[in-house]
Amino acid sequence: MIQGVIFDLDGVLTDTAVYHYQSWKQIASSFNFELTEKHNEQLKGVSRSESLDHILSWAGIALDPEMKNRLLVEKNGLYLDLIQSLSSRDILPGVTDFLHHLIGQGVKTAVGSSSKNANFILSKIGLMPFFDVVVDGTMVKQTKPDPEVFLLAAASLGLNPESCLVVEDAEAGVEAAKSAGMKVLGISAHGNLIGADHEVQNLIGVDTKYLLSHLN
Repeated sequence: MIQGVIFDLDGVLTDTAVYHYQSWKQIASSFNFELTEKHNEQLKGVSRSESLDHILSWAGIALDPEMKNRLLVEKNGLYLDLIQSLSSRDILPGVTDFLHHLIGQGVKTAVGSSSKNANFILSKIGLMPFFDVVVDGTMVKQTKPDPEVFLLAAASLGLNPESCLVVEDAEAGVEAAKSAGMKVLGISAHGNLIGADHEVQNLIGVDTKYLLSHLN
């Protein structure tokens, strides 16, 4: 029986991907590399440090640890400036009703995200009260597709992994959830999340009772 639902953040609860892209694009331009949307797709669900490693590899550039750390701090500063205007208007369609239904059915809820800004973003958009647990990038050593973030979320909820459902929009997150032994609800406009147990384009009108029983 599904007793807990663990949500990824970006692309599931709200979409800050465009702000990540804009800030990474500015960082890449500082060493004359043009970061494309195709590149950016490969950074979804990936930690800040690993994202920078990918960009540097694509650009064919090697930097010492001190310079890399400076770029990571600069990128985060650019990103935080961009997301200052976030509000409840930025919650993705269907999310609030979906959460209300889960909580009404006694299902525990958590966020499992590689973002180190998860608590800030959740507070800005007004979703923090909906979650029993928030596990973010400051609390884990391994990033998706490693299952650590989801396993920690399940443990923090007091649940076994097999009684948890993960809501994800990225391949790395789906792989992490399946590695943790959890069911996965994929959010995809194209229906192409390999490994997801069920897929929807968004959370509008999703029947939580049917979903949770169907995925058991």
